[in-house]
Amino acid sequence: MLLSTKGTITYGPVRSRRLGWSLGINALPPYRKTCTFDCLYCQYGRAAPVSPDTARPGFPPVDDVLAAIEEALAGDIPQPAYLTFSGNGEPTLHPQFGDLVDGVCALRNRLVPDAKVALLSNSSLAGNTEIASALSCLDVRIMKLDAGTDALLANFNRPWPSLGLEDITRGLRSLPSVTIQCLLAGGPEGNSSHDDIESLIACLQRIRPRMVQLYSLDRDAPTPTLACLDTARLHAIGRLMDRAEIPTMVF
Repeated sequence: MLLSTKGTITYGPVRSRRLGWSLGINALPPYRKTCTFDCLYCQYGRAAPVSPDTARPGFPPVDDVLAAIEEALAGDIPQPAYLTFSGNGEPTLHPQFGDLVDGVCALRNRLVPDAKVALLSNSSLAGNTEIASALSCLDVRIMKLDAGTDALLANFNRPWPSLGLEDITRGLRSLPSVTIQCLLAGGPEGNSSHDDIESLIACLQRIRPRMVQLYSLDRDAPTPTLACLDTARLHAIGRLMDRAEIPTMVF
């Protein structure tokens, strides 16, 4: 079952498999997917990808985002371990993303100093100098990479047309202490063939992430040509990555 897009700036805290109690921050337009990718497996369904130049208006102002976070933290909620940029698509599309990061970090320091500020991103704008500078200020950067070739990126993740794998790889290499999140799927349009994994490993060796998190589909995909990989297959791929000196965890 697909998820509904969020209509609020904050949500949760939710219990994340990777982060524990996490207060989600949706600094994207409400009730619609706004993303640089149109991944075949997206939990919000399919929608044409946008670029920073073609994203439509509707992003909440920075002051509104910070006010919503402060209001959420003042409520009767579990103490979050993380304040996490995520939401209805790609968080770094916000036109004032750097100001958002500065504001959220200052808010964290004042109200929940033990929490970390994290981001879930598809990595598409990591090569942008201003975005990369903002990302370097975060405590945790969980960045996506599902493909090791331009052809697979174009079919599996379906970014806006001018975005290539080299742009993404170069951006990820420039960031400190990156965690890579990689969804692997089987089926006719999957990304888990022998050649797919070999090319992904080669790409990851260039990036040298601190950790790669492998997982597969945990809900129905909007594209019927994908299939979930079982845990045994994920662990087998994880062992290949470990042998290539890429630290890996399977979820």
